[in-house]
Amino acid sequence: GGFSDVSGLGIEVSYSEYRNGNEQVNTVRKLPNTHKQDDVTLKRGLMGSDDLFQWLKGVRDGQPEPRQVTVTLLDEARRIVATWRIRNAQPKKWTGPTLGAKGGGEVAMEELSLVHEGIEYV
Repeated sequence: GGFSDVSGLGIEVSYSEYRNGNEQVNTVRKLPNTHKQDDVTLKRGLMGSDDLFQWLKGVRDGQPEPRQVTVTLLDEARRIVATWRIRNAQPKKWTGPTLGAKGGGEVAMEELSLVHEGIEYV
């Protein structure tokens, strides 16, 4: 599906501090350790499809279904600018639209937060 907003395409590397006992300089070395990924959040206008909600419902009901999710950024002419592949994504939270009778013409939006096991820039 097409999404108007995607956020959380991020990776953070943790570092361990280490110093040899015989180092000449009294400072620590920074060694890369584990890393973690941010949750990815997808937002789109509600379009009458309940596919995102059904995916979350399946996980909630004990049927996990990790998926490979591809995020493709397009320019105004719909040419591909960048692509990210999200590995083993699973739904964490679905948020439905805020409903109000203001008559302001706002678009009803739904939001899906995903946990995953890695992001690759392809």
